[in-house]
Amino acid sequence: MAEHPLAGQRPSKIVAVHTSYRSRAMERGDLPPWPSYFLKPPNTLAADGDPVLRPPWCELLAFEGEVALIIGERATRVTPAAAWDHVGWITAANDFGVYDLRYADRGSNVRSKGIDGFTPLGPALLDARDVDPENIRLRTWLNGDLVQDAITGDDLLFSFADIVADISRLTTLEPGDVILTGTPTGSTVVRPGDLVEVEVSYGPQTTGRLRSPVEEAGYTLSPPGAMPDADDAQRELAYGARGAPGPTDSPAELLAAVGAVATATLAAQLRKRGYNSVTLDRLHTTRPAAKMAGFARTLRYVPFREDLFAEYGGTLSGGGMNAQKRAVEQVRPGEILVIEARGDPTAGTVGDILGLRAQIRGAKGIITDGAIRDSEALKNLDIPVYFAAVHPAVLGRRHVPWETNTTIACAGVAVQPGDIIAGDADGVVVVPRHLAMDVARDAAEQELQEQFIAEMVAKGQSVDGLYPIGNKWQAAYQAWLGERSPKREI
Repeated sequence: MAEHPLAGQRPSKIVAVHTSYRSRAMERGDLPPWPSYFLKPPNTLAADGDPVLRPPWCELLAFEGEVALIIGERATRVTPAAAWDHVGWITAANDFGVYDLRYADRGSNVRSKGIDGFTPLGPALLDARDVDPENIRLRTWLNGDLVQDAITGDDLLFSFADIVADISRLTTLEPGDVILTGTPTGSTVVRPGDLVEVEVSYGPQTTGRLRSPVEEAGYTLSPPGAMPDADDAQRELAYGARGAPGPTDSPAELLAAVGAVATATLAAQLRKRGYNSVTLDRLHTTRPAAKMAGFARTLRYVPFREDLFAEYGGTLSGGGMNAQKRAVEQVRPGEILVIEARGDPTAGTVGDILGLRAQIRGAKGIITDGAIRDSEALKNLDIPVYFAAVHPAVLGRRHVPWETNTTIACAGVAVQPGDIIAGDADGVVVVPRHLAMDVARDAAEQELQEQFIAEMVAKGQSVDGLYPIGNKWQAAYQAWLGERSPKREI
């Protein structure tokens, strides 16, 4: 530990988040409603350049590039607003683990992630006072190739402040303690001879690259005790990237691509792929001129029943934080709150205060297949609200706020947490996340073709053979595209 950045303050504990990046959740096919954790013992700490030893008989050693938070001031039951003040430094980390031993400890990760040297940190610390936690960049290279690239504010499901506050509710964080904040998509299996490098940066400030060469362990591993055992399910998890966005298709880039095209074009492209049940029907919008694209954060109401509302809808549920309020307080930048109200138009499902709070939290919009209240105030928000009706009554007339972050049915369409939602004056479309980039790229091409067609029709051309573009128009279309391309300077 002589050269380790924590050599003078050995942590009492290392707390690691299971899943906190949207891209990782998309890869795993599961969007967690709140962060969950496991502990790594201090013996796992390693420094820049220290070899990571793959245990005998293990084939599924995987890296996870992460941002590590180093606690600077004792934290016990701190609020999210005050939590970042208790973080002293950030640095680069690599949360190594062997999937071959995950089965052995029923989720505790003692054997799979508690191995000596499996938590490299460093090489330098950045002062937390000098960085914006929403604009930290995390990058990982495998043998020189960039395999992970994420901006915290674009990809995190839970803010760093929320994570610190959540842990400190029940577990006191002491100075020097380490929080490993999770990994984005791109984690995969490494072998002896590989080199993994992780860097955390904020503008020009950087930790430098944390280098972890992978070597074969020289010790033996034999019973008693669990022995490494890998199956196809663990291999799939270890190798990762199952249709998830990679470093060139970040969540922010997915939203930008989807938001750049019309919902009508998206619906046409989805229909070509056999998806005919992705348009939310019979909804109005408070802002017809606004375009909307974001990830679904879901909320479900069940029919009103007096005893259930008393338990789940009012002040008896978590100090008044029922599912409706929790959903709003869980919204992250880039998300859209989607509400299942069973199409019931006879009670409000969201009003001006919660709508404003969702906007301040960074929501891109709100969708409900029920009614809205305070409709004039909602029209004055910067974000669009899609709704089925307007009604003055509170939700307790018809609804009980029931659960968040589950698959719901809104306006006749199944919506899963993390689905990409697009909206404009024509309506709302759900784009399954695994199709999003391909659909968006083909939609952009379709709109270019339709722009060309419209120009030709305006000049008096017949749509015969032109709409859609037939063979005789292909050369003209390509020439038109060439004219649109930026001219190179000679």
